[in-house]
Amino acid sequence: MNHLNRRNFFKLAAAGTAAAALSTTINACQKHEGTLTKKDGLLRLKLGIASYTFRHFNLDDTIAMTKRLGITHIALKSFHLPLESADSEIAATAKKVRNSGLELYGCGVIYMKKEDDVHRAFDYAKAASVKVIIGVPEYELLELVNQKVKEYDIKAAIHNHGPGDKIYPSAESIYERVKDMDPRMGLCIDIGHSKRLNADLSDDFIRFFDRVHDIHFKDVTSASAAGTTIETGRGVVDVPKALKTLLDLKYQGIVSLEFAKDEEDPLPGVAESLGYIKGVLSVI
Repeated sequence: MNHLNRRNFFKLAAAGTAAAALSTTINACQKHEGTLTKKDGLLRLKLGIASYTFRHFNLDDTIAMTKRLGITHIALKSFHLPLESADSEIAATAKKVRNSGLELYGCGVIYMKKEDDVHRAFDYAKAASVKVIIGVPEYELLELVNQKVKEYDIKAAIHNHGPGDKIYPSAESIYERVKDMDPRMGLCIDIGHSKRLNADLSDDFIRFFDRVHDIHFKDVTSASAAGTTIETGRGVVDVPKALKTLLDLKYQGIVSLEFAKDEEDPLPGVAESLGYIKGVLSVI
């Protein structure tokens, strides 16, 4: 695993400061033009990080980079909170994250291919005291997952993976499976993978809103199977429209950036992406 040394960390973090300043720049420009009517944009959505973004870095570096970016919510992948750990170890790691000032709200993506995987996932989430499991359960396990969300009062947010995913390619493919189950059975809409199916993201948010428990936010290079992650604002996702829809719907969950590009050096791209998101939120 790559360990981020102090010198390189602060060098990269400087990029975060520059990108975050994009919000202020856009704000100032709009104010100068007399068109700025809202000044509280950054408070209207809760932004987070999916720790898959920092999969080549250890937990300490992941915490440090997340805090440096001004983000307070995080969902941990098993790279940073090993699924096979004892409950006491899981609880200790979760406490460490929270003591750092971050809100550990979720875990995943967790794949559930057999019953033991479901039981382990919910015990893991309970030990970490998280509110949502971002997961991919096989169809035949959905009823067991439904039972578990009732027993543990932990939401299950099933993640779509776009073209090539034979189980849950789209938000709709998840919704049709869970719509008659407990309300805590829902979706983690990955907007990048949805866009790779050329889905209308705002329409997905509206149609399935009662079941949207988490969002993985990313931009992609094309609305096709060939699309790959790119810095938010540079790709084909209509970011202002997507964010405006979430604001109009009064979405109360977390919008977590998941940056799958530049895995050995993700911080500049993450900082640019968050800066763009914050800038958009400040003016819509």
